[in-house]
Amino acid sequence: MKVKNRWLVVVGAILIQLSLGAIYAWSVFTPLLVEAGWTKAQTQGVFATGLFFFAITMVIAGRIMPKLGPRKVSMAGGFVLGSGYLLAGLFGGTNFIALLIFIGIIGGTGIGLAYVVPITVGMRWFPDKKGLITGLAVAGFGFGATLWVKLAGSWGKLLALYGLSMTFIVLGAIFMLMILVGAIWMIFPAEGWLPKGYAPSVSASGKAGDGAEDFNSIEMLKTPQFHFISMTFAFGASAGLMSIGLMKLFPMVALTGNGIDQVAASAIAGTAMAVFFSLANGIGRIAWGAISDSLGRQRSIIIMMATQGIFVILFQWMAATPALLYLGAALIGFNFGGNFSLFPTVTADTFGSKFIGQNYGWIFLAYGFGGILGPVMGGWLGDMGNFPMAFSICGVLCLIAAGIMSQIKPPKKTMIA
Repeated sequence: MKVKNRWLVVVGAILIQLSLGAIYAWSVFTPLLVEAGWTKAQTQGVFATGLFFFAITMVIAGRIMPKLGPRKVSMAGGFVLGSGYLLAGLFGGTNFIALLIFIGIIGGTGIGLAYVVPITVGMRWFPDKKGLITGLAVAGFGFGATLWVKLAGSWGKLLALYGLSMTFIVLGAIFMLMILVGAIWMIFPAEGWLPKGYAPSVSASGKAGDGAEDFNSIEMLKTPQFHFISMTFAFGASAGLMSIGLMKLFPMVALTGNGIDQVAASAIAGTAMAVFFSLANGIGRIAWGAISDSLGRQRSIIIMMATQGIFVILFQWMAATPALLYLGAALIGFNFGGNFSLFPTVTADTFGSKFIGQNYGWIFLAYGFGGILGPVMGGWLGDMGNFPMAFSICGVLCLIAAGIMSQIKPPKKTMIA
């Protein structure tokens, strides 16, 4: 099958990424699992396992995509992810080991297989709009989490009507079907194809274009640019994921300290996370992608990291007032979402688009590192009664990240020969 309209690739990408957002919908199941006797650590263990296999499998998916093709890799991801949830419903129930395997390991592997495909294919079809298209694709991932939470909860009431096992089965079937449909359009354009009227240009400033030399993963890993970009991503991810982890706990402390009762504080903090942070996170993925097509990826990341540093530091004072809490949650969420559209595209702009599937898999490991650094530090300082210090440290790391990004120059293969 040939793609006659490249915008169908975007439709397929969004269908796939909506399904992959399942990993961030895990929280909707945790109350029932705790009622069934799980510890909170066990619920987070399944989630963390899913994230780990997601990140590791992305590297593998990037390596096998040139051999198997993007359609087969995305279909494999849909089959594996859907099967994981189907098996969880058929044989898992509330058994910890079963769900750790079916949803954590198998589900996480399926997400890792499919995640990088829409990003890679989208960049090939839209070299003139890489930021916007990547933003649209990964926004699906962000909004997908909200969709599945609501379908299982207040909108579809799957959990209330059918219980945990049947909900896993229904969602597994939906995930598999949506990804298999989206995979229909996951094919690369012909070698050398360019959109009508588009002329790629060499750019040293980081602006959108296909002028970068193509580095394979081995060549990329030898460059200082890889380490600088990874460090920047890790620091940005740390701040965002630490904020997510503390977005309910810290504002409740700050609000009650400002004279607001516990029940009201809980509702206000919940709204800050579920509405303001979540919506801004999805919007930021699209907006930063589009912005970077005009400003350039490097400049956009510098601005995003510098402002994120300021917002995260100020949040420790904003959290005590409802209106400022909502504003702070939205600003941090908006910038956090930008990570997922800017880092795939800056990887392509720096190391070329030819090997973006495997190269971004290596860059994305920095997100896994940030997922450990930020939340663990935030939890540790929170246990010590010093939430503000966590926000100060992560804010400073974002400012350092902006400085690191400002020093990155385009790599040359002659430097690593």
